[in-house]
Amino acid sequence: MSSVLNAKKRNSGPQSTLTKLRKSGNIPGVVYGYQLEPTAISLNARAFAKVLAQMGSNGVFQLEVDGKKVNAVLTEMQRCALKGNIKHLDFKSINMSEELEVDIPVTIVGDAIGVADGGFLLQPHREVRVKVKPSDIPEAIEIDVSDVAIGTSLYISDIRNKFPFEILNEDDYTLVAITPPPAENKQEDTVDGTPEVIEATGQNPSGQEE
Repeated sequence: MSSVLNAKKRNSGPQSTLTKLRKSGNIPGVVYGYQLEPTAISLNARAFAKVLAQMGSNGVFQLEVDGKKVNAVLTEMQRCALKGNIKHLDFKSINMSEELEVDIPVTIVGDAIGVADGGFLLQPHREVRVKVKPSDIPEAIEIDVSDVAIGTSLYISDIRNKFPFEILNEDDYTLVAITPPPAENKQEDTVDGTPEVIEATGQNPSGQEE
């Protein structure tokens, strides 16, 4: 478990109040959930950044709110579109003995045989939703793509039983697909039925520019 973050209660106010709070090196936020009324809070930006780097966004944070320590998960982190700095945090306090639903990043490992054969690897979805106890939340789910060939895909159904927690996505949820390379040559039949290869050179079969 990480260091305790001191979450100071704050009064809700106009945008100017939040701007002043951010300029003073703090991040506005809110915490709600298990045994806790929705509470507006602020966190020291440097202290939070340090804990976030240690735990990742899927970790369980310890907050001290008005003298009460709570375990909480981060449900939303708003960033400035231009500067990338954190603008607002939403936390949900949790019961450590109960499972919860969280989105976990998918990490690809291995070299797909389809890529070695010239195909292109696509990753339509980069997260999966799981149901797990807070103490067992993984930082990421690793999936091995070594055996994925051109024209085939890897689905949730292929990995569902490989992890000690419940995956909530449907079986046909696509994690990885290998598409064939674009055709460089195009075959057309001549009058006698013999395939004729027309190079993609911008010329017609007579050799004249179109």
